[in-house]
Amino acid sequence: MNKSKLLGHLFAIITVVVWGSCFVLTKNLLVDYTPIQIIPLRMGLAYLTLWALRPKLLKLNWKDELLFLLIGITGGSFYFFLQNTALDHTYAANVSILVGMSPLLTVVLAALFSRRGEKLGKKVYLGAVFAVVGVVLVVLNGQLTFHLSPTGDLLALAAALMWAVYSILIKPYTEKYDNFLVTRRVFFWAFLTAIPLCLFTDGLPTLMPLFTQPKVLVSWLFLGVMGNAVCFAIWNIAFKALGVVVTNNYLYASPFVTVFVGWLLLREPISIMSIIGAVLITVGVIFAQKE
Repeated sequence: MNKSKLLGHLFAIITVVVWGSCFVLTKNLLVDYTPIQIIPLRMGLAYLTLWALRPKLLKLNWKDELLFLLIGITGGSFYFFLQNTALDHTYAANVSILVGMSPLLTVVLAALFSRRGEKLGKKVYLGAVFAVVGVVLVVLNGQLTFHLSPTGDLLALAAALMWAVYSILIKPYTEKYDNFLVTRRVFFWAFLTAIPLCLFTDGLPTLMPLFTQPKVLVSWLFLGVMGNAVCFAIWNIAFKALGVVVTNNYLYASPFVTVFVGWLLLREPISIMSIIGAVLITVGVIFAQKE
């Protein structure tokens, strides 16, 4: 394995650990904000952070700018909007499982629409099966219940599809431009398109809780700086090194990270079923590499 691919795997692992932790820390913000109000707060902070890290302009032609608008919607504002709205219509377990299908959808889209036609071997599909079963076991966490709720389930599946589309669209730009500049432009459009979502639903968020409650401030800084700015940028670097399919396979591990962090910080229970699921996810990610 060359240095570039090794770094790609490392960045993917770091990102999944952080993203899995974000679900737990988001609970601190949900005390004072609605799920939709959190979106522009995270996107705006991520955008400012990336300006501080890379104070350089990214010049794009109008066609690329339109594509970045679409990327900002699919990987930013509408992705989180669909995911958060789904939680209001169905069970959290359903949302976690269905959003966890995004790597599988990415496999399909990559095979169908990738310009270079990412070559997928049998191990990719076998690994996907192991990982999907593992995700289900982790999310259910010992509770053998799964309830169908058409509206919420379809919204969660739409969120998974959004992420798969985002992954395919952004891949060429990770090879063409500095990934921190690419990620910053994504958050610029994600922030702008999140504003009307707030105006038409819960209203714009107030900043007062961020400066009066330390727990809320720390959670916001972690989510915006680490969860969005840094991790989206290094995730795109992983895309460049490994391809969208292999990189997105690491997302299967996110539910287990969430369960583990919830147990560690919030003392939420963790079951043998979740541990078995984690093993299956690990096996699946190992298998689901290109031949």
